[in-house]
Amino acid sequence: MTLNLFDAKGCALDQQRFTWKELVQQPISKLDDDAFTRVRIILMNGLELEALRFQHACARMNKDLQRPLAKVRRIEQHQATMINWLISADHSTLETTIGYEQVAIEVTAAVAQNEPDAYLAQVYRFGLLEDFDHLYRYSALLDRLEGKDANNILQCYTDILPGRPTVDEHREPADDLRDHYDRSKAAPITKLHALTIMAGEQQTHNFYMNVGPLYADPVARQLYAEIASIEEQHVTQYESIIDPNETWLEKWLLHEAAEVYNYYGCLEQETNPRIKAIWERFLDYELGHLHLVRELFKKHERRDPAEVLPETLPDPIPFRSQREFVRRVLKQEVDLRTDGTQFVDKAQESPESLEYRRHINSEGSPSQAVAAGYQWSPGTELNRKIA
Repeated sequence: MTLNLFDAKGCALDQQRFTWKELVQQPISKLDDDAFTRVRIILMNGLELEALRFQHACARMNKDLQRPLAKVRRIEQHQATMINWLISADHSTLETTIGYEQVAIEVTAAVAQNEPDAYLAQVYRFGLLEDFDHLYRYSALLDRLEGKDANNILQCYTDILPGRPTVDEHREPADDLRDHYDRSKAAPITKLHALTIMAGEQQTHNFYMNVGPLYADPVARQLYAEIASIEEQHVTQYESIIDPNETWLEKWLLHEAAEVYNYYGCLEQETNPRIKAIWERFLDYELGHLHLVRELFKKHERRDPAEVLPETLPDPIPFRSQREFVRRVLKQEVDLRTDGTQFVDKAQESPESLEYRRHINSEGSPSQAVAAGYQWSPGTELNRKIA
């Protein structure tokens, strides 16, 4: 099935209504639902929160768009609420964190393999190995703080192994900037990929910044602080690959298309019928948003939306284990570093990043401390000691 973005008008905005009971539904099962249902929930919450963030920024800069932005933004707020509240209360904060890192690994790995621009595919592979290491560090913390095996959340889809060491990921800000795609030449899927991964990383950064201070354990507090800093670097990386010459309305059009694209992918692959119905409903809502923004684009910019949007959606991001790809990238690219916008061997890394890293790690590294002597195996360290 293909979806034509110009024929489908979706649900009209004035029909997109909610009650509190609808917004707060029965959550998923932490252990019984497939892990990729959680992956889709976390990803789509990130897309909705990015929509809110972008639309607020756009409203502050565009008086004529404030009314339609406010109307669409209220729907995005309620969609984000319904989605995020699907995470069950029996997830500890660390278990939810494991879920966030699984999203970053599996979705970024899938995008890296399907990205047609070779440089941008490298950008995704570079970030992927860092999120892979974050999963390992948080898995060690989960074992040691809560006595839980992270694989209960991951369900064997994602390896728990060191990646590019977090201690080595800290870079001088200029070394996190990348070359951007050309809006007049880039494939539509390239633009959708960039918005999707940026949204996911921004959400992860905000989550870690909010929950990190809630821990009493000093190593946990420091680990969240350290990895939140890397997530800010990742947001810097991914937002910099988006062409800054796109107009506000062009960006809004692409944001709505990215939501349509991802809801469509979730709908096509969801295994839980109740959650699948939510994806179907919100796909219809986002098509309504896209239709509205297409009309605004024609009115205010006097341009054809076909200059920006593809007629039909590209193939969706595949929600499945990317283990073999990740292992191959880990073997081949773990020693890559950056010098400005270019990727180099660690021997050629910029001196500015080396100095930045030397100072920030000069009083110790939480990510090194939490994983000292840790090696994942089924069960927990406590079980192994008893045995």
